[in-house]
Amino acid sequence: MPAVADGAAAASYLWRGSTFGLIPHQVPKPYSQCSSSYRTRLMGPRSTTDRQERFETGQTGAGMDISIGSGGNNLLLRQLPESEWAALRPHLETVALRGGQLLCDAGQRVRHVYFPKDGVVSLLSLHADGSSVELAAVGKEGLIGLPALTGAESMPQRCEVSQPGMSWRIAAADLRELYPRLPHMQRLVMRYMQLLLTQVGQTAACICHRTLMEQLCRWILQTLDRIQSNELRITQQRIAEMLGVRREGVTEAMGKLQNLRLIEHTRGKIVVIDRNGLESMSGEAYTIVSAEVRRLVGDTREMAR
Repeated sequence: MPAVADGAAAASYLWRGSTFGLIPHQVPKPYSQCSSSYRTRLMGPRSTTDRQERFETGQTGAGMDISIGSGGNNLLLRQLPESEWAALRPHLETVALRGGQLLCDAGQRVRHVYFPKDGVVSLLSLHADGSSVELAAVGKEGLIGLPALTGAESMPQRCEVSQPGMSWRIAAADLRELYPRLPHMQRLVMRYMQLLLTQVGQTAACICHRTLMEQLCRWILQTLDRIQSNELRITQQRIAEMLGVRREGVTEAMGKLQNLRLIEHTRGKIVVIDRNGLESMSGEAYTIVSAEVRRLVGDTREMAR
């Protein structure tokens, strides 16, 4: 079908986003070759396979089943006609997205596609020295696992939960089988690809041409938009890793924002107290991406299905 073919071409362009000159990129080091200290900091003492398998089976500990519906909505699924929603719904389950959860690592085959209801998932470009930078963030406006729909099958970036929440989840094989019979979803996915390309492009522009202060303001605002809150639970070290900068730079920028009474910051917590002031310091990248979200998929603050 034409929509699927066009989607594959667009996604092929997107998933090369970290290699076609937007962002300096090195061949990612496999997780198994990362230092033990980096692996522990990233994933905790358990292996990536163990942690991912426990998530895939819906367990957070002591055999707890987390496949219980609740927790907001997804703008892509909300816009489906009833006939397509009825076809998808029997294959969907609700799962928890835990902070730091690895949904799919770079190079891994996509086993499930996620449609977040709330929370935020970061698409991270990895470097040989174990460092990373966030290329894009995905929340209730989108989905994680696009290669499952384009024929690419494996993820080129690491998909890691940066803010916890809930998500719809469907097996990639089930969605691939249903997809040719979901023309409205195909159009929505194409629009979301456009949004994701815009976000990757603006991230690259920020890295090359914007100050750390502007990058930090943009990152805080786009994350808050997806969780409908004025509060973030995250450390300065984690933000530095997302932005691909040194923690000391983030600490200095946070201090300036707090002195301007735009935010309140304590260890592991950021509260925005002057959103308009923060937006005025974020540069046009935040405005451009926010406008594209509203134009292509809808207002992230709307609630529905």
